[in-house]
Amino acid sequence: MSSVYEKYDLKQVINASGRMTILGVSTPRADVAEGVNTGLNHFFEMKDLVNKTGAYIAKLLNVESAVVVSCASAGIAQSVAAVIVKDDAWLLENLHAASLTVPDEIVLPKGHNVNYGAPVATMVTMGGGKVIEAGYANECSAAQLAAAITTRTAAVLYIKSHHSVQKSILSVEEAAEVARAHNLPLIVDAAAEEDLTCYYEMGADLVIYSGAKAIEGPTSGLVLGKKQYVDWVKLQSGGIGRAMKVGKEGILGLTQAIESYITLPKTSGQEMVDKMTPFINSLNEISGVSARVVWDSAGRDIARTEITFDEAALGWKTKAIVEAMKNGKIAIYFRGYRANEGKIDVDVRSVTPSQLVTVADCFKALFTGEKA
Repeated sequence: MSSVYEKYDLKQVINASGRMTILGVSTPRADVAEGVNTGLNHFFEMKDLVNKTGAYIAKLLNVESAVVVSCASAGIAQSVAAVIVKDDAWLLENLHAASLTVPDEIVLPKGHNVNYGAPVATMVTMGGGKVIEAGYANECSAAQLAAAITTRTAAVLYIKSHHSVQKSILSVEEAAEVARAHNLPLIVDAAAEEDLTCYYEMGADLVIYSGAKAIEGPTSGLVLGKKQYVDWVKLQSGGIGRAMKVGKEGILGLTQAIESYITLPKTSGQEMVDKMTPFINSLNEISGVSARVVWDSAGRDIARTEITFDEAALGWKTKAIVEAMKNGKIAIYFRGYRANEGKIDVDVRSVTPSQLVTVADCFKALFTGEKA
């Protein structure tokens, strides 16, 4: 029997960009796949499954309540809808068409209104909200956040992500203080973050995670927080959430993934450094290429390889290098956010040592014209 790559004429991929949606995010463990398979092959009363798994997850994480959703983006949209609609049965079914008289503005730092693969503002709008930016692209203090709040404000939103501006932005704790002072909920989008409880403990009312990134579950999302707000998120299954429902396989797969995530040992940043060191040494043998260890800009214990290209010496623009590696016989993807600076990053979490050798060989072939 042919492989799936041969059957559908797909290119093989080396994912050196990290847990990215465009490449399928992550490769779950066997116990997670078993949970997914159990879900696929059994029937449940879905409301009961949602409530019981949510309660199980909440107990594991020591939070008031939790619910599995289809993805982190759905979590944003449904959380926004939840704080606007609350338990209004008529508005739940008419959010898309109603002229809102209830508060619907969602205030967030301007530097957090980012595109993470889709715009944050799109998800807010899908949930019936209107984005109100606080501060400036390079700064937002607690006072600037508070100044953007009016009687039309439904919630404060904070995006904890490497995509967001890090410089001169208030902390989650400070945002929580502002929200509390104005009797508003704080929603934190922590999609790729690794700590599943810290933002809740800092005062967030709803926290959203991707199920498939750090947790390495199936395509899914997790919303946890204060019981009242999570209950309102659950109600959205009869509103906008119907269009983004999660299946029984996703619910059971993510529940198992969370349990494994908090009990099994994690790969440390130092272990990542050890894994990438031979790769870095190999790259530094290529004329015009220099490589070194860098650490995650959002403060996570993640080490990456930063590669800097001497474009004049190599005769290649960095953006062209990134494209050439994507378009090779094996599609190799990097973190190319700083290609305009002549730099790319390699995330080694989803790459095997033998694949790192392949990547280095492909770079050498690209610059010398020899076959890899």
